[in-house]
Amino acid sequence: MKIQSSKFKVQMFFIVLATILSACTFQTKHRGYVFPETIEQDVASIKTTSQLLDRVGAPQTKTIYGDEVWIYYGADENYRGPLKHTFTDKTVLLAWVNGNAVKKIQVLHDDDLEKIKIADGETEIPAAIELNALQELFNNIGRFSPAGLGQ
Repeated sequence: MKIQSSKFKVQMFFIVLATILSACTFQTKHRGYVFPETIEQDVASIKTTSQLLDRVGAPQTKTIYGDEVWIYYGADENYRGPLKHTFTDKTVLLAWVNGNAVKKIQVLHDDDLEKIKIADGETEIPAAIELNALQELFNNIGRFSPAGLGQ
């Protein structure tokens, strides 16, 4: 009986060890744009928005106040098991646009970007409607058609 008990303990040890190790994944996912290594040289000759769209693509966002700036962002998100995930190889491309002309382009990398601490909580949205779970449930009744009806 003692042999079976120690055998069971060894099996349980390996099961627990395998479970713990399976949670320790090491992977990197790219977020946003994948910029080539020669991005500074590639964008140096861009003078029009059509050239910018051809070489880099559509921006992720455009400013709505002040000068029109097209913003492109890319980074690698690193997952290291149970540890907090981190971002590396961050690149931001800013293009100041006036009509169809590109006035200025600036490329920022990790060292150029300031360390920003994200505030806890949520940003309030003006005129947002706050609904609780029950209101959300009843608000969605009748919004969706059954699957397969093609509507």
